[in-house]
Amino acid sequence: MSDHGELTYSTAEGMDYPAHEETYKSFIKFGTIGAAVVVTVVVLLAIFLI
Repeated sequence: MSDHGELTYSTAEGMDYPAHEETYKSFIKFGTIGAAVVVTVVVLLAIFLI
């Protein structure tokens, strides 16, 4: 087997943590809004189709 090098995740330089956190916040916001839209559509379908 080939010799694997050392992992560089913990020693990586120049990580842009504020950008990562902003992306995570945007992802969570999009997921929350998407879930709310889906729930609204399901409730409206239940109201108008039953």
